[in-house]
Amino acid sequence: MRLKGEMVIELADSGTGQVETVRETNMITDAVNNILGMDPMGIYLKASGEYDNALLWNGTLLPICPNMIGGILLFPSALEEKADHIYEQGRNLPVAYASNNVNSGSDVARGSLNQTESKKLDNGYKFVWEFTPSQGNGNIASVALTSALGGQNAFGSEAGDASTFLLLKKVDISSIEKAGQMVLFEAVEVDFEKNLLYSITFGDASVTIRKIRIPVFEVGLNEKLDDTTYTVLEEQTLTTGIFTFLGDYTKYGEFMDGHDGYWYGFSNEPNSYGDGEMVWIRISKKDYSFTEGKWTLTKAKLAEVGSRNKSGTYPERCVKCCVRNGYLYVPSYDKKGVYKINVLNSADVTLIPLGFTSKMKSLGDDGSCEVYMTLLGDMIIAGDFQITVDDWVIKTQGSSRVAAAATPLFQYKNFVFMWGGSYGKAHRCAYLLTPYLASINNLSSAVVKNTDKTMKITYTLTEQTG
Repeated sequence: MRLKGEMVIELADSGTGQVETVRETNMITDAVNNILGMDPMGIYLKASGEYDNALLWNGTLLPICPNMIGGILLFPSALEEKADHIYEQGRNLPVAYASNNVNSGSDVARGSLNQTESKKLDNGYKFVWEFTPSQGNGNIASVALTSALGGQNAFGSEAGDASTFLLLKKVDISSIEKAGQMVLFEAVEVDFEKNLLYSITFGDASVTIRKIRIPVFEVGLNEKLDDTTYTVLEEQTLTTGIFTFLGDYTKYGEFMDGHDGYWYGFSNEPNSYGDGEMVWIRISKKDYSFTEGKWTLTKAKLAEVGSRNKSGTYPERCVKCCVRNGYLYVPSYDKKGVYKINVLNSADVTLIPLGFTSKMKSLGDDGSCEVYMTLLGDMIIAGDFQITVDDWVIKTQGSSRVAAAATPLFQYKNFVFMWGGSYGKAHRCAYLLTPYLASINNLSSAVVKNTDKTMKITYTLTEQTG
């Protein structure tokens, strides 16, 4: 399917009536074709029992317009024009957006669909979005079509953040024995292209790394798509002299992918006064060599990085930290900030104030497994806030966005996967990350939308033949 998009932006000065008009054409990305043409881990197949939850496509993603393509994102800077550039995060977050319906709420970044002028065409679809003087203000240098859900709140706002994730498949894996579930729950990295998962666990004076085959794009002769046939290809146990999971009844600690050729382990007991104490380990992915040590973080009042329970009635993992660009991010004890600690230089510590007291709740359903903070691209996503790559804090609503999660969220193109469970129920879930770039439309010259202007965007998308 070959698509062509034409866009007209009309900025009308509410005082003078003068109209500034911008006309542009766009390029189409791989976003829609990825959704229609990929099936990682069999997310579109009913493969593991009557209790699986699967997406009902009609009315949610189909017809493509106005569902899979049914929203719009407006950016302050240009977008890289590449077909595989399907998400924009970090320093160029949308200043405005709109979905396939009317904005009846208070989100001033969001416009509304003109439901009278928007319509299906014989060979495509015509979208018309409108922004009042108070809506969508800022510098606009590029525009992208997105999904209807992605156009509701983009990556999250104070008005809502659950629309960022759309459940595609929930697989019940409760039939796997507890120890087997824990191996999945302790996942730190997934290499989707190589059908590999890496799981790391702790001992009294040891760390065990497991390299595991899971069917992602290749299914072996004896494999199923319900995680019951995952295979441990390699197991390596490292004997440690300093690093361990601290705590008596509750074992505090977490392992993270540094995305730099190393895995990291951290452990601390939460402290409301004095200095923060943390032990750490840095493990090479190449040969499993490691270094370890202990930090004393002056006057740092830390929440725990996470906790584990492998010996209870059901496996438990709670994740409260993440690693980005060489820094560990962990919440402050009082929930008013996040500490940023250089993993190679513990003297380099910064407290990032949130500007409010966070609820410090899980991204997902409350339960025996919870994830409070994770990394998607270069954006830290937490329960009721986000932290950009420039350490700018964005407050969000704090909705439950995923099922009870034990692992960080693992992204492959449009898709996000996690393993988790609660009180004896275990699952593997796949989500669609909805604020993707279905098209890329860089303006020849940026325009400014302010409170003196209304804005109308007419976007016509048509199928081309021949």
